[in-house]
Amino acid sequence: MTDSVEAGVAAAIGDNWDRVRRRLRAELGEDVFSSWFARVEIAAVVEGVAHLTVPTRFLKSWLEAHYAERLRAHCMAELDAPHGVSLSVRQVARDAAASRPDLASLQRPRPAPARPAAVEAEAPAAPAPAGERDVMDACGTLLDRRMTFQSFVVGKPNALAFAAAERIAGASQEATPYNPLYLHAGVGLGKTHLIQAIAQDARQHGKRVAYFTADRFMYGFVAALKSQTALAFKEKLRGIDLLIVDDVQFIQGRSIQQEFGHTINALIDAGKQIVVAADRLPSDLETMDERIRSRLAGGLVVEIGELDEALRVEILTGRLDALKTAHQGFQVNPDVISYVARAVATNGRDLDGAANRILAHATLTGATVTLETAEAAIRDLVRTREPRRVKIEEIQKLVATRYNVSRADILSERRTAAVVKPRQIAMYLAKALTPRSLPEIGRRFGGRDHTTVLHAVRKIEKAIGEDRSLHEEVDLLKRMLQE
Repeated sequence: MTDSVEAGVAAAIGDNWDRVRRRLRAELGEDVFSSWFARVEIAAVVEGVAHLTVPTRFLKSWLEAHYAERLRAHCMAELDAPHGVSLSVRQVARDAAASRPDLASLQRPRPAPARPAAVEAEAPAAPAPAGERDVMDACGTLLDRRMTFQSFVVGKPNALAFAAAERIAGASQEATPYNPLYLHAGVGLGKTHLIQAIAQDARQHGKRVAYFTADRFMYGFVAALKSQTALAFKEKLRGIDLLIVDDVQFIQGRSIQQEFGHTINALIDAGKQIVVAADRLPSDLETMDERIRSRLAGGLVVEIGELDEALRVEILTGRLDALKTAHQGFQVNPDVISYVARAVATNGRDLDGAANRILAHATLTGATVTLETAEAAIRDLVRTREPRRVKIEEIQKLVATRYNVSRADILSERRTAAVVKPRQIAMYLAKALTPRSLPEIGRRFGGRDHTTVLHAVRKIEKAIGEDRSLHEEVDLLKRMLQE
């Protein structure tokens, strides 16, 4: 291939990367961009993954903890990188020329790409040694070698999920218990770590594993249709022993859902194992085909609970110990760890952020880590802590109990005053406290139209503005639901 063609490819990638940089500068401001993104460079785009390099391990850790999704979104928009990005620490200047890819490397997968930032890192272990490589499943998805059963921190909130995951990973082909296994949890509670651990352990037991995020499953199916290789794509899926799908709530589109449903039915009927992770119960997957919801609910459904304080302490201790190996002299005493674990009570990602902020304050200022410096470092994490996720069923049950009616009354067609008022209050609370759309809320209230929900919301908004006692009543219900 000629030098001019090679130069043209490199120039196109460079132009697209410049657009990503301009987006980041405009979105984050000059100060943030100069501090964290000015030294980020693009090496190549390989098999839909944008490979970025940074000069230090600390900068890599910081970007993965705080800007992974932002980088992924902009690279997907401007580069041909539907599978996200990977960050790696580039070699020193004298080795830079040797480490840069040639044109051939742009057209074939690298043998050892770094961990994609698009992969959710809810409970990462210590940074992988420089020579350690991510592993690949039967369909070419990169699995993070650090997300293993050994590095997963087990506690009361996740003990059942961990036990089921270990059992499935080591089960023989003739014995596939709990099929499908459906894990659900909020953001950053460890579900991705656990299902990646299943994938890697199952591979070591000789099983053919296919691991997909919802967006990668959809992309793979659509790409197969466009290239007229859909049959081969389907056959490849049906030939594996273990199918794992993360964030299944994002699978959209009638034809894609149909193919997903056919695939899980064929695998289960053939005695193969299915593992699915989501952020809600199967019954709460409103946009999913009812037959798929029923199939997913027919196996073992396990919730990974909120992290308790003891588990947070253990996770945070592990994060800090991992950072100590790369930063000599960095020390955090147990009192500080206990304080941070109490203050950051949301999820594993925020604990990662807390550990990185403490490290930044210590290494950039040279100050000893104390309770005061730790408090200053994590102030934004404490201030922006999200409230507990509220479910529509919880709202309906609480309102029904408060107004001495049944949940069935609220969902019914009854229009007596004793039922209409609590129904409208429940709809108002569903709109205020959940991310559900008006049509979704209407479906959860007996299949009502979205205009009925909108009318109820506006009526209660007006009423609480005029009636102080109703305002206090609704406010009390909000606090009870969010506690």
